[in-house]
Amino acid sequence: MRFTELMKMVFVNIFSSKSKCALTSLGIVAGSATIVLVIAIGQGGKMDVAEQFKNLNAGAVEVSAGQTADSVMESMMENFGGGGMPSFGGGNVPDFGNRGGMPNSGGNSMPNRSKSSSRSGGRASFGGAARSGGVTLTEQDVDDIAEVVPNIEAISIIASGEAAVEGGDLEEETAYTAAGVMPEYADISNLEIQYGSFFDDYAEEDCEKVCVLGYKTAQSIFGAAYLAAGDYISIEGKNYEVIGVLSSMGTVSSGLSPDETIYLPYSTAKKYVFGNAAEPKISAVASDVSEVENVMADIETVLAQNYPDAKFTVTDAGSQMEAAQKSANTLQTLLIAVASIVFVVGGIGIMNVLFVTVKERTGEIGLLKALGSKKRVILLEFLLEAGMIAAFGGIVGVGLGYALIPAVEMTGTRAEPVMTAGILSLVFAVVTGTIFGFYPALKASRLTPIEALGSE
Repeated sequence: MRFTELMKMVFVNIFSSKSKCALTSLGIVAGSATIVLVIAIGQGGKMDVAEQFKNLNAGAVEVSAGQTADSVMESMMENFGGGGMPSFGGGNVPDFGNRGGMPNSGGNSMPNRSKSSSRSGGRASFGGAARSGGVTLTEQDVDDIAEVVPNIEAISIIASGEAAVEGGDLEEETAYTAAGVMPEYADISNLEIQYGSFFDDYAEEDCEKVCVLGYKTAQSIFGAAYLAAGDYISIEGKNYEVIGVLSSMGTVSSGLSPDETIYLPYSTAKKYVFGNAAEPKISAVASDVSEVENVMADIETVLAQNYPDAKFTVTDAGSQMEAAQKSANTLQTLLIAVASIVFVVGGIGIMNVLFVTVKERTGEIGLLKALGSKKRVILLEFLLEAGMIAAFGGIVGVGLGYALIPAVEMTGTRAEPVMTAGILSLVFAVVTGTIFGFYPALKASRLTPIEALGSE
């Protein structure tokens, strides 16, 4: 039998039972649509990760402070009423809350580290200040790190929080995110200026009341970003000149969204906006990505000298990006595994229907065998039918998957259509149908003419 005749028989058999074929392919339709959607969602997640970190240098390092051992002890004593720790077993535990020194194992007294001392004061450590509840990083720590640690291209201290803003088109006082940073922060986070300029070292040294607005913030306050530069706004009751507006970035860096942040000189923000309530972090960028680990280790060493009993969290952008990317990949793999299960269910449906079809068409099989058709012809006929049904389901499923992407995005989930997803889904559908159709086809091909014709 020629292949064209065989294909004609396959199409005749399929179109003679359209409803059965359509119902049989439902599982493949669902699986194909799921694969397309899963890959689109996974791609959207990867693009989100890439955009969130695109304004960070690969060599960026961030430092945040934890609690000191002393502050933990003070906090525990405050919980007991502030008058010292209770006795256990009848003995009194001395109150170390206001001690002049802590006894060490050798009986000597270890003096407390001065909270306000500086390097010029002659202390061995580099600088900084401690406060109740933990450690407060300072500009002195930035200077120490910049002076001692090699391979640092730029470094800045950062403090952020909400601030009350008035001015522009605002009808009432509105809360916006404000961040006190050093001029070097613009290089660390790749901030791009669209209008005006970023503040310089003189603004930082003189505590100038100037600010730079994120693009969305400028639009929100003034109606249009280009109207903001050169105008004034009030932050916490004091007037600030808007000297610059950032380009629209749509990303998040160091917990801040540049588009929605008001940037101030750190000294200005500390003096007029945050005061002692600030909990600063330090951001730095290594001059070479290969030196990031060494830079992180050196920063920890400097801070360990400044604050011997404190803990610090030192992270780098590369590790954060890698971890986020791995999470996105893991989620996509999990979703693809779920979609594969749907394909398997669809394949089982095709197999069951073909088993029934073989029973229904034993007479036809016997007649073909009696006319001289070989086993491979019967096998190929049923395999082609299974493949055609699966291909039909795959095509419908791929179209449905792409059509549902806008609906997925309406839920707030980013989905990016990928052409390879449709191709992969279609191939997966045909392969699934062929694999699950093989056994029924093989069973049909092994029927003898007498056995097949005798079953009628």
